[in-house]
Amino acid sequence: MSADLRLVLFDMDGTLVDSQGAITGAMGEAFAAVGQVAPSREAILSIVGLSLDLAIERLTPDMDAATRQALVEGYKSSYTVSRQAAGKAHSPLYPGTADMLAALNAVPEYLLGIATGKSQRGLDAVIAAHDLTCFVTRQSADHHPSKPHPSMIHTAMSETGVAPQHTVMIGDTSFDIDMGRAAGVTTIAVPWGYHQVEQLNADHTLENFAQLAPLLQRIWKA
Repeated sequence: MSADLRLVLFDMDGTLVDSQGAITGAMGEAFAAVGQVAPSREAILSIVGLSLDLAIERLTPDMDAATRQALVEGYKSSYTVSRQAAGKAHSPLYPGTADMLAALNAVPEYLLGIATGKSQRGLDAVIAAHDLTCFVTRQSADHHPSKPHPSMIHTAMSETGVAPQHTVMIGDTSFDIDMGRAAGVTTIAVPWGYHQVEQLNADHTLENFAQLAPLLQRIWKA
């Protein structure tokens, strides 16, 4: 483990990109395709961050397995089609995200990474759409148990050689913060995402991304 390097991990949906319209739209089309009424917007956003299979299961506890699997496949198909049609407008960056990432990436000892409930294909598409080449470790739902299991963070720390006390996890949902807590890293919540920030009980809370660099300096006493 390096004593000098610092690892800054971000969730994607609801933290770096505003994908709520894309998610609720794809979910609505998936439910319609199996002849079902989609859950409310609030219910759909409440499961953002979980792996897709688990998210669908949470939304449909009484549904049979075959229909549930059709929902999973329908969501994937709808989301992909809409992403290809809309490009970067499909999941736009939140205000200040690009400047914040550029500033942190310019700090030599900072390593940036992603820990997301997205599939690898979905993650790669967002990174390509917004030219987010700054992430040196990219953990997705395809290769890990669903959040809040700490596997994504453990793997990111292993890949970068950074210790837990030198790692932060930044997210907008309880799944992100609980994952960070389970991994033994410092947690930072953002209030513009999909869960009520007051209920997350993170170690720190941002009001905007301009506050992140000074906060990291205080956390690591740089």
